[in-house]
Amino acid sequence: MTTDGPDEHADVPAEGDVITHERTFTIEDVREFGEITGDRQSIHTDPDEDGRLIAQGLLTGSLMTKIGGDLSYIAQTMTYEFRRPVFTGETITCEWTVESVAERDDRYLLENDVVYRNEADKIVVDASTSGLIWKSET
Repeated sequence: MTTDGPDEHADVPAEGDVITHERTFTIEDVREFGEITGDRQSIHTDPDEDGRLIAQGLLTGSLMTKIGGDLSYIAQTMTYEFRRPVFTGETITCEWTVESVAERDDRYLLENDVVYRNEADKIVVDASTSGLIWKSET
């Protein structure tokens, strides 16, 4: 699936499409996010006995925004259920499943289920998002 720009959509995802993105957060990522947001709890600043930090929930949650950006998707709602901590050095896979697509005159409305898993295939976050993709003006 590709997008050419904010108003040109080569492909709008279809119901059932699955899009993934993965990332491994670093200590620097967690500290920088803490500086930006002000979330500097000790779990985000003081390494554990294995030298890891726990990533902020919204830093982890931000993985879905990469997929949304690639689709030129504008989120209207996002919900998260944080189920397990995410540690620095741990690769997290975000799996976005399109649950429904409704076409309107000027846009596509999407409902999506999003699941985040760690390297052990354990769910760390359950999420959902609804939003839109504007149709291109031709």
